[in-house]
Amino acid sequence: MSANLLIRNARPFGGPVQDILVRNGRFSTSHDDRPLAEIDATGCIALPGLVEAHTHLDKTLIGMGWFENRVGPTRNDRILADRNAKRELGINARRQSARQIAQTLIHGVLNIRSHVDVDTEIGLANIEGVLETRGALRDLVDVQIVAFPQSGMLPREGTLELMDEALRAGADIVGGIDPASIERDPVRHLDAIFALADRHGKPVDIHLHEPGELGAFCLDLIIERTRALSLQGQVMVSHAYCLGMLEAGRQGALIGSLAQERIAVMTAGSPSAPALPLKLMRQYGLTVASGSDGIQGTWDPFGSGDMLERAKYLAQRNGMANDADLEETARICTFGGAQGIGLADYGLSEGCVGDLVLVPARTLAEAVALTPRERTVIRRGRVVVDGGKLVGNLPALE
Repeated sequence: MSANLLIRNARPFGGPVQDILVRNGRFSTSHDDRPLAEIDATGCIALPGLVEAHTHLDKTLIGMGWFENRVGPTRNDRILADRNAKRELGINARRQSARQIAQTLIHGVLNIRSHVDVDTEIGLANIEGVLETRGALRDLVDVQIVAFPQSGMLPREGTLELMDEALRAGADIVGGIDPASIERDPVRHLDAIFALADRHGKPVDIHLHEPGELGAFCLDLIIERTRALSLQGQVMVSHAYCLGMLEAGRQGALIGSLAQERIAVMTAGSPSAPALPLKLMRQYGLTVASGSDGIQGTWDPFGSGDMLERAKYLAQRNGMANDADLEETARICTFGGAQGIGLADYGLSEGCVGDLVLVPARTLAEAVALTPRERTVIRRGRVVVDGGKLVGNLPALE
């Protein structure tokens, strides 16, 4: 699906007013006499489609009523509760992923990377459900699927084989989970997932919550394997809390090594975890992306999926308040996310895919700080959200 559209009086990234042309679904500077549909941006800021670089579409409880959270405090408590909820609550991955996409599309999220559970209890059911949603909504949003062994891979016999099946079935990325605290064997776990990536020709995205030097050791192992398999630009580490817990010398050296191997880091800016040194990471040229993580699920009841709001959370978590800092967090949720998940032809330049969001704000910093909701979202040159409301109906996936 693509279209031709002239967007008048827009302000790319909060800059001077100008017209933006989308022709055949891509940004263009080529004007001719053929009639075009037109809209007036009335001075709104124009941004490329927002990038959700880390979420769990298969596990949201949006639209299912309130979940009374009595889950224990540890990560293992949450993983067990999550596994039980799949059975007891009847979480349908196809339906729930569609609901979350509908909610985030209104905010201008047009690219999503979702970690989708693979385990010996559900098999590939969640992968199949999100694959179906992706196909049905492909004209509205692009979805990358990470085969994610959240319950553990090595301790649960048969999970590694299911991961292999998930990649053959259409999953795009090999996922991993805390190599030490969940898997209890960092070397074997990382060898296994990098072997899957090598065999299938797929990228890697690893959940890494390990603290301090334990996390740093796991990062060293990830760097070694990325280098050995020439996977530069194809590996992301999600969370990487340890980077906010190391002494300065070790921290800088590790960030430098990640940047050299073009390994991206995703941070959700969690208020309960150490803040990552965003400014230092930027100085080293490390690609930093962001995501909402779980939205309204069994782990946490929070989250709207608005990536401008996520940019605000990153700023607040890192004590960043001046305009330049707020602009940087907006960049993390646009270009940082695009680079981290490997999007091609992303941006507002000629030839880039014609996806953008118009935000009613005077400056980019104001857009991050106040997160106005009445946005207009354009997908491949077609208006899909007008003033914060969907245009038309989504395909029925109930």
